[in-house]
Amino acid sequence: MVVDDARVIDAGSCQLETWRRNNRDSKETWALPGCNPTGNLELTLGSAELPVDDLGLRSTTRTVQMQGKTLFRNLETNSYSYGLAAGGVVRSRGAADQVPNYYAYLPLTRSLLDDRWFVHANLGVQRAGANPQNGMTYGIGTEYEIIPRVFAMVETYGDNHQRNSYQGGVRAWIVPNRVQIDATVGTIAGDYGGSRWFSIGLRLLSPSFLK
Repeated sequence: MVVDDARVIDAGSCQLETWRRNNRDSKETWALPGCNPTGNLELTLGSAELPVDDLGLRSTTRTVQMQGKTLFRNLETNSYSYGLAAGGVVRSRGAADQVPNYYAYLPLTRSLLDDRWFVHANLGVQRAGANPQNGMTYGIGTEYEIIPRVFAMVETYGDNHQRNSYQGGVRAWIVPNRVQIDATVGTIAGDYGGSRWFSIGLRLLSPSFLK
C-alpha cells in the first residue's frame, strides 16, 4: 500500500519490502530494507529503478530513498495510533519531478473488530519537481481480514497538484509475522485505461537481533 500505517516493526528487528509494478508501457522495481534499532524509530534506506521519458526516448533511472518513522502512540486492539514520518529521494539522473525530493507526513491507524479491520490515513507535505514546488499530500486506505491471514485492501492517495490514484488488492501472510505477499491493481482517477497498473510484492521480517 502507498498509504502508510502508524506502526513500526518490532524493536531490534529488520525488514525488506520489495515489489514490481507493471505499468502500461513501463516497469518499476523497488527494494526498501529497514530496521528499528531503538524501539521507536524505523529507518529505511532503499532504491528503485524507475522509467524515464527523456525527450521521447524511454530509459530508466536509479532512485535512492531514505526515511525515518516514529510513533507518538502505539497501536492496540480496537484503538488507534499516530506518528510522524519524513524522508528524501535522490535520483541519479533525469525526471526529478516524478517523485518527491523531500516529504513529511502524519500517519494514523485505527483498529476495529479485534484487529480484523484497519483504517489508515496520511496527511503531509512535499517539495517536489525539477522546479521545486511545495504541495500537500493525502491518502486513506483500509485492509480487512477476509479469511485468517488474508486481507483485502483498497486505498486512494494523491496531492493537490494532480489527480488522485486508486489501488486495491489482496495481502496474505505466508508465514505469520515473517513472510507476506501482496498483489494490487490501480489507476489514476479519470484515466482507467491508459494509466492502469499491476503490482506484486514480497515483505520479509526478521526476529529481533539488534541488541
